Amino acid sequence: MSETETSNSAPKNENPKEVEPAPKQKQKRESNSEDSISAAKKLKTEQEQDPGVDLGEGNKDSGVNEPNSGGREMGFKIEADAAEDKGLRHAMEDAWVVLLDASLDFPGKLRCAHFAIYDGHGGRLAAEYAQKHLHTNVLSAGLPRELLDVKTAKKAILDGFRKTDESVLQESAAGGWQDGATAVCVWILGKTVFVANIGDAKAVVARSSPAEGLKNGSDEACHLKAIVLTREHKAIYAQERARIQKAGGNVSSNGRLQGRLEVSRAFGDRHFKKVGVVATPDIHSFDLTEREHFIILGCDGLWGVIGPSDAVAFVQKLLKEGLPVSTISRRLVKEAVRERRCKDNCTVIIIMFRHK
Repeated sequence: MSETETSNSAPKNENPKEVEPAPKQKQKRESNSEDSISAAKKLKTEQEQDPGVDLGEGNKDSGVNEPNSGGREMGFKIEADAAEDKGLRHAMEDAWVVLLDASLDFPGKLRCAHFAIYDGHGGRLAAEYAQKHLHTNVLSAGLPRELLDVKTAKKAILDGFRKTDESVLQESAAGGWQDGATAVCVWILGKTVFVANIGDAKAVVARSSPAEGLKNGSDEACHLKAIVLTREHKAIYAQERARIQKAGGNVSSNGRLQGRLEVSRAFGDRHFKKVGVVATPDIHSFDLTEREHFIILGCDGLWGVIGPSDAVAFVQKLLKEGLPVSTISRRLVKEAVRERRCKDNCTVIIIMFRHK
């Protein structure tokens, strides 16, 4: 995260291009020696799989599919994996979630998958709290599990963000910490994708033209366009600046709130909440078709050195070489950190759609 280093608080763009405790969960840090890229911090549930949900070739006993498996439904299969590197930072402050079956204690007929990156600043406590609790809060708020209702789903996501931020603020006040975290999250319900974000982490979908769709049944053969699905929230932007000033805050000449915080929406950041920082997400939804091939989620460390079109072309090239999504995610992080000199923490999730 790009920010001015401060004690206990630190900081972190406008234009979508188109378009409380957690239930028995455990965190598992996995390291991968290839390219020294760590694929860390994955949330997995320990619960029994709901028999009414068809997960195809996934691990039906685990309750959550492993990264290279996924659910068959609505004519496509999902594959996903994550990778991270702390870059030149002293510590890794990002956290992430990959849940191909995200039903948890809320089984239903509707397929539910969830993916998220939380980019911490000033520490990783806010990012870790959101990692553990946001999805459960969204489910508890009424995320549809039987029949899809887009309005209800968006309200549940909005309420989940609100409840999570309230809890983060309570925890930080009790613990005496001031960490914050931006977020980019994806929920896939049936064949509908919901993208929610606060701050400067981004989601990008690789989409082919209507004329091409699936060319000869191959994801790799089409020309793919990078579509940014999120809008960055920074204090320097007019809409964000107006809210900050109305709340009594000030955007300095360096574009930072009170001269310190670059982002204008985040979980936590307790001392900045009274001067305009909010955790209200932008929420965007669309139905998956054969035109959507994969989604890349990345923290600002990734997007600071690789543009959306470059990232999509990079992933597509490796897909054409037949590499699995786990390897591609690590290669993308390596490209950002080793080749393009990303100095920040860098975390990536790649979500593949294998159309029948």
